[in-house]
Amino acid sequence: MTQTTTELTQQAEAALKTGDIATALPLAQQALEQEPTQRQALYLAAVCHRYLKQWPEAQEHLQRLLQLDPHYGRAHQEQAHTLLAQGKLQDATEAYRLAVTHNPALVASWSALARLAQQFGERELAQRAFAHHQHFNALPPALVTVNSLLHEGKLLKAERLCRHFLQQQPTHIEAMRLLAQLAAKLNVLDDAEVLLDTAMQLEPDNRQVRFDLIQVLHRRQKYAQALSEAETLRATEPGNPSFDTAYANQLVAVGRFDEALTLYDQVLARMPDNPSLHLVKGHALKTLGRQQQAIEAYQSSYRHRPGFGDACWSLANLKTYRFSEPELARMKADEAAPGRTLEDRFHLCFALGKALEDRGDYADAFQYYQRGNELKLSQTRYRPESMARDLALQAEHVGVELVRSKARHGCPATDPIFIVGMPRAGSTLLEQIIASHPQVDGTMELPDIAAMAHRLNGRRRVDEAPAYPANLAGLDDETLREMGEQYLAQTRIHRQGAPYFIDKMPNNFRHIGLIKLILPNARIIDARRDPMACCFSNFKQLFAEGQEFSYSLENMAAYYRGYETLMDHWDSVFPGEILRVQYEEVVADLDTQVRRILNYLNLPFDERCLAFHKTDRSVRTASSEQVRQPLYRSGLAQWRHFEAQLAPLQAALRKEG
Repeated sequence: MTQTTTELTQQAEAALKTGDIATALPLAQQALEQEPTQRQALYLAAVCHRYLKQWPEAQEHLQRLLQLDPHYGRAHQEQAHTLLAQGKLQDATEAYRLAVTHNPALVASWSALARLAQQFGERELAQRAFAHHQHFNALPPALVTVNSLLHEGKLLKAERLCRHFLQQQPTHIEAMRLLAQLAAKLNVLDDAEVLLDTAMQLEPDNRQVRFDLIQVLHRRQKYAQALSEAETLRATEPGNPSFDTAYANQLVAVGRFDEALTLYDQVLARMPDNPSLHLVKGHALKTLGRQQQAIEAYQSSYRHRPGFGDACWSLANLKTYRFSEPELARMKADEAAPGRTLEDRFHLCFALGKALEDRGDYADAFQYYQRGNELKLSQTRYRPESMARDLALQAEHVGVELVRSKARHGCPATDPIFIVGMPRAGSTLLEQIIASHPQVDGTMELPDIAAMAHRLNGRRRVDEAPAYPANLAGLDDETLREMGEQYLAQTRIHRQGAPYFIDKMPNNFRHIGLIKLILPNARIIDARRDPMACCFSNFKQLFAEGQEFSYSLENMAAYYRGYETLMDHWDSVFPGEILRVQYEEVVADLDTQVRRILNYLNLPFDERCLAFHKTDRSVRTASSEQVRQPLYRSGLAQWRHFEAQLAPLQAALRKEG
C-alpha cells in the first residue's frame, strides 16, 4: 500500500531523531516526490543534507522552503546552522536573528546568537540573547514547545498542550501566561484576563504577568484599570523604559496626551533608536492633530528600522502625506526583500497602494492594495457564512412584537448618540460635526455594546448555534435597565462632562435591537455612503483591528448587502427612530444636513457645527486628518479610477441579498 506524504514525513522525523540519516533522507525525498511543496519534508531533507555536509543540497531545500513560507522561524534557524557549519559566521548571525524574530522560542538560535554576538563584540545583543536562552532553558520542555507552536501560528495545538500541562501543574505561572497569550490571540480576551488575574493573585510581584494584564485590559478598552496597573508596574522599577512606555500608552488611552508625550520624550532620550517608541509617539501626535510632528516621528521610526511597514503605513494613513521618489523606491525594495515579516509586507503594500494612487498610477496601486489584502486575509479567521448567519438571526429574533413587549423597560437616559453603519462611510465626519456642539462629547469607537452581546451569547463552539439574540426575549425589565446603566457607567471615562456623548462604533448596527431594549431613548444615526465608494475605501484601508470582512471584495460585497438588509429591518421595527445621513448629501449641502441632524437630536443649532474642521479635539480614526479640513468633493468617486479592477465588486453589490 502506498504511504501518504504525512506518514512518510512522520517516519522520516522519527528516524532523524535517532540519528538514522540513511533512513530519514530517502523517506523525506519520497514524500517530496509525492508533494514537492510539503513544508516538513523540505525541512527534514535540509537537516539530513546538513548532517551529511551536502551544503548545496541543504541550501536548495531551504530556499524552496523559505519561498513557500518566509516567516518560518525553524527554516531560518536551519539555514543559520548550515551557514555556521561552513564557517560563514556573519551570515549565520543574521539568519539566527531572523529565526528568533519569527519564533522567539527557538532556544538553539538564542544560544548560538549569544556566542556569535559576543564574538563580534555586540555586547547588548549578546546579553539579550543569553537572557532569552536562560529563560527558555529554565522552562519545562512542554512549555518551550507551546511557545514555539504559538509563534508558528499553531494555536489550537498549542492550546491543547498548554491545557494538558496545566492539568498536571494548575498553578504554574508561566503556563497560565502562555494560555492567556493563546486566549488573546484567539480574541477570547475575557479568558485571558481571568487567567492573568489568577496568576497575579498567586504571584502579586510578578512583573511580566502584570505587564501582560495591562495589554489585555487595554485591548478590552478597560483603560482606567489598565492605567492603574501600569502605574503600579512603573513604581516597581522607576526608570524602566518598558514600564514607562506601558504607562504612557495608557495615558494616551484615557486622553492625557501631554503627560504621555512628555514621558515618551523622556524614554526616547535614553533610547533614541527605538522605532516602536517613535511610532507610538507619532500616533499620539496624529490624534492631537499635530501632523508635522507626527510625520517626523513616523519618519524617525522608519529610519531606525528600515522596512518597518507600520511606520510607512502610518504616514500613508495620514491621508495627506505624499511620499517622495526615494521613499517610494525604498518601500518597493523593502516589500520585495526576502525574509520580510508578513506584518511588514502587508503594511508596506497598503502604503505603496496609497502612494501610487496619489501619483495617478492606478494599475500598480491596485496590485499593491490587492496583495496587501490577500496577505492580511491569510492572517484572519473571518468566516463570511458565520457573519451572514448572525445578521439573519437579528432579523429573525428581534421583531416588532418583542420590542413592543419590552417597550421603555430599559434605562431611560438620553445621553448616548450612536453612529452606526459601514466603516469609511463618513461616521468620523458626522462625529466631528456633532461633537463640535457644546452639549455633545465625542469619544471613540466604543466596544461596550459588542462586549455585552458577546456575554449574552456565552461560550460557544464554532458549530454550535448562538444563544444571542434569541435570549433577549428572556431578559426581564430589571436586567434591561441594569444593562443600560452598566453601559453608561463603563463609558463615563471617555466623557468630558457634556450632557450627551457619541459612540461611533460602526459595527453596532448589528446590535440596534439590543441598544434600543437597554437604552430606549438613545439616538441612532445610520451613516451611509455610495456603496462602491464605501467598499473601495474599506478595501484600501488597513484597520488596526477588526473589520476582517474588508480584506476581500467578495466578502465585502456580502457584508454590505447584509448591512443594508438588516438596516431595512431595523427601520421597520423602529419606524422614524433611526436617522439616515448620506455622506454625499452632507458634502453637497452641509448647512441643511447639519440642521437636520441637530433637529433629530433635539439640539439647538450652533454655528460651530458648520465649522467642524476648526474644532480642537482628539480624533482616533483613519479620517482624523480629513475631518480637520473643510469638506471637499474630490474624494466622492475615487473608486472610478479603478473601475475595471472593481467590476467584480460592482457586480456582487448588484446581486439580490
